[in-house]
Amino acid sequence: MLSELHIENIAVIERADIVFDKGLNVLGGETGAGKSIVIDSINAVLGNRTSRELVRKGASSGLVTAVFTPDRELPWLQENDIPYEGELILQRKITPEGKSSSRVCGIPVAAAQLRELASQLVDIHGQNDGLRLLDEKSHLGFLDSFGETENEFRAFREEFEKFLSIRRELKALSMDDEEKQRMGDSLRFRIEELERADLKAGEYDALTARRDMLRNSEKLREALDSALGILYDGDENAVSFAQNAQYYAERASRLAPELESAANSVKEASFLLSDAAETLNDFRDSLDFSPEEYDQLENRVSQLDRLSRKYNCDEDGLLALLDESRKKLDDIEYSEDRIRKLRRELSAQKDQCTLAGQKLTAVRRKAATELEKRIITELRELNMPSVRFVVEFAPVDNKVGFDQTGADSVRFLMSANAGEDPGRISKIASGGELSRIMLALKNVFAEHDIVQTMIFDEIDTGVSGIAAQRVAEKLYAVSENRQVMCVTHLPQIAAMADTQYLVAKSESSGRTFTRVTALDEEGRKKEIARLFGGDHITATTLAAASEQLAAAKQYKLQKQKK
Repeated sequence: MLSELHIENIAVIERADIVFDKGLNVLGGETGAGKSIVIDSINAVLGNRTSRELVRKGASSGLVTAVFTPDRELPWLQENDIPYEGELILQRKITPEGKSSSRVCGIPVAAAQLRELASQLVDIHGQNDGLRLLDEKSHLGFLDSFGETENEFRAFREEFEKFLSIRRELKALSMDDEEKQRMGDSLRFRIEELERADLKAGEYDALTARRDMLRNSEKLREALDSALGILYDGDENAVSFAQNAQYYAERASRLAPELESAANSVKEASFLLSDAAETLNDFRDSLDFSPEEYDQLENRVSQLDRLSRKYNCDEDGLLALLDESRKKLDDIEYSEDRIRKLRRELSAQKDQCTLAGQKLTAVRRKAATELEKRIITELRELNMPSVRFVVEFAPVDNKVGFDQTGADSVRFLMSANAGEDPGRISKIASGGELSRIMLALKNVFAEHDIVQTMIFDEIDTGVSGIAAQRVAEKLYAVSENRQVMCVTHLPQIAAMADTQYLVAKSESSGRTFTRVTALDEEGRKKEIARLFGGDHITATTLAAASEQLAAAKQYKLQKQKK
């Protein structure tokens, strides 16, 4: 869970240290007090995109630090070789120029890595999630997430990629006669040019090495003659000196056995000098250079260089290009046969895709039935007793009957009132109903998620009355198994909190400051009274706040007994 949050120089928050607890944590306060800044700060430390305007005016940088205490070592930590010692410290520093740096447990990481880790720590529901629910293109993703269709979807994608590969090759071969002639002529010219070059693997390096040796032939002969002169010429040469030293060293070792090792070393050195001298002499005798050979080498290297520049590849690339060109020419010359074969392969692969798509559809339909039941149950608990929620399937509307997502077009339909046919959520749901549907989806999906912290940014939009009470109860139910944080303006939700915070704005020395304070029982009563009656807090609103808190406490006790 998220246990601590440190915010420094972020917007109107100069400094704030917030300690969060288990269960339901509620952030409240006047509109514009800075509640959204707390959420923005959490988004920032989780690696999400930030704006330079987020840094407090006049500050050299903004800093957000979050301490998480997960109950297990997360897969991301092992994948990135970061040690786990019971808590994770995430840090993001942002400059007024828009640059940022991130760390996890003191180790620098990229923002993209931070986002990967965040997906295993926190699930944030904001207003964009509500927009995603209105976007029917996202409904299939919701269903696949709930139905855990990864295996069937992966199997379908493998078949679909094969289908695309065959179709691309078929399209490449399906050209008119004029285009075939033009491309065939171009390939024949290329093949003839490369074949005339009589390319051989490794030839270029051997040629350049031989050419460079010829360039330095005189210096090479001089060096060899000098070396051989020292080793061989005259009575007093290196080889004869070594052999004499060997004779006397062996004689000494017979008189003093402890010198045997030294004598052997001298003997070995003598043999090595003799071997080296023979090698140098043989190489000297093999030297047979001619101006004609050098010219031939230069011409051959120039030819290979020209081909490499022309086709923008090295010697191995030229050989590969020759093989590829031959294959392409064969494909063109025998394209009709190849096209007929590919059409048969495409038809067979289409059948494989259809079969894999049917298996995926079967899993999705089973998941859809379960999702409908679960969402309807959740929504009825959220004061939508007559709701109907339907996952509508339709075949993919194209010639083959499938696309990269499978064979299904999926959208969610609902009716909120008895006697009405289910319709598109974007046309049917009010703001409050949309918030409750999203909460229901989040609660259902959370059962398959390792994330321990859920954050709801104004999930209460458009909700009031009994519905507000049901939303509060649902948030508390979710918080029994994971940490929940919620920004709200509703007294029902605030009263249900296990820990309540007040975000308040003030002015000092011409600057605006926002502070976040954990409320005690009396503070909670005053804040809830404000939610009931605004700034005009009376004995009546305080009594209503006390009653709301008492009702929430009673509800929790009853839940705990169950």
